[in-house]
Amino acid sequence: MSDSTATAGGSSTPAPTDITEDRPVYVIGGGPGGLAAAAALREQGVRAVVLEKSADVGASWRRHYDRLHLHTTRRWSALPGLPMPRRFGRWVSRDDVVRYLEKYVEHHELEVVTGVEVSRIDRADDGTGWRLTATGGRELTGRAVVVATGYNHTPRIPDWSGRDTFTGELLHASAYRNPAPYAGKDVLVVGVGNTGAEIAVDLVEGGASRVRLAVRTVPHIVRRSTAGWPAQATGILVRRLPVALVDRAGGLMARVAVPDLAEQGLPRPDTGLYSRVKDGAIPVQDVGLIDAVKGGRVVPVAAVESFDEDAVVLADGTRITPDAVIAATGYLRALEPLVGHLGVLDERGRPVAHGGRTPKQAPGLYFTGFTNPISGMFREMALDAQKIAKRVARTI
Repeated sequence: MSDSTATAGGSSTPAPTDITEDRPVYVIGGGPGGLAAAAALREQGVRAVVLEKSADVGASWRRHYDRLHLHTTRRWSALPGLPMPRRFGRWVSRDDVVRYLEKYVEHHELEVVTGVEVSRIDRADDGTGWRLTATGGRELTGRAVVVATGYNHTPRIPDWSGRDTFTGELLHASAYRNPAPYAGKDVLVVGVGNTGAEIAVDLVEGGASRVRLAVRTVPHIVRRSTAGWPAQATGILVRRLPVALVDRAGGLMARVAVPDLAEQGLPRPDTGLYSRVKDGAIPVQDVGLIDAVKGGRVVPVAAVESFDEDAVVLADGTRITPDAVIAATGYLRALEPLVGHLGVLDERGRPVAHGGRTPKQAPGLYFTGFTNPISGMFREMALDAQKIAKRVARTI
């Protein structure tokens, strides 16, 4: 079935009634990466149509927990062509990010079509451009495609032995909103990335009776800001420096700025900060975790090994019986159904090319938002958008 019309799903922007005929650039995903790419393409005089499977832009941001703020500064988190308002403050809240994305669409007059999910991308039949299989069997043809479906796409909970027998509450961090349901309860948070660390602090401040934090790999912890200097600024400055040099400098800075929490169960990592970043693990920015661990209000414990009815068995053999387990265990990119058949993903399911570069075997296919850089994801998506737009404009 070939159909050039998509359901707008409540969107006020034009439905693509003639999209197939004039072959725009399709942008898959209406989050910050996709909107930035569409705006940058428009600035280059290239028509871009954003296809968003949800009912609104910024869908993943709308689902984040209530207390979330960007860990990057307002100044360095703006997307191309529209600064973030000063009234948002230095660390922008979740709700203000959503407001900004809505305003971004309006300001740039972007073509956004909601309620349309793309399930597969193939080469167009004539060998030029790309064919998208979308909701309801529709087929849309574009001259180029930007995939911006998001770093945090599909929640991942490990397949722990006995998980299905657990009699307490088990949920992924993506389903957590605020601490109110957990007041007076014993909660285990699994995973000590930025999300797990912040949820643990949120639970303590919200009245949970006990909060434990299961740690498999000890994280690097950095202060979000030191004497007014944001950690993001350091990340920008060191991003192009040799990994070993940044590792050494990071170790020295940590010893000065972050107390030794080994006695509380959170020793210093034995691998370098930037080495970890290169392997995909960014540092935890402290928004209260250090004080909570020092004060015994958040207690680090060993990694989760398995479940046994009301008990959680930890890697050191300890059995605990929390009322609830919140798994801050990350997400899958889930790109395989969309582009896995094109040979453009590595062994970990990540795009082999990113930003303004395209895979050699798939010219005209771009990816943005699938890295988690030390310099800030919003900033890098903004840079990616401009690189993609310039490359597309040169090749069409």
